[in-house]
Amino acid sequence: MTNLHDTIQQLRAELTSYAISRRERAQIERELKRAIMALDRKDAMDREAPA
Repeated sequence: MTNLHDTIQQLRAELTSYAISRRERAQIERELKRAIMALDRKDAMDREAPA
C-alpha cells in the first residue's frame, strides 16, 4: 500500500485529466479531501507523541 503522501499526489494528478466525468471528479475530490485530513491527523499525532 502506498503512503498517504503518494496517494495525495496521485489524486491531484488524476484531477488534471480532462477525460474524467463530473461524477468521477467529485469522487476524486472527496477522496483527496479525506486523504489530506488523514495526513493532517497523522502529522498532529506525530507532533504530540513523546520523544
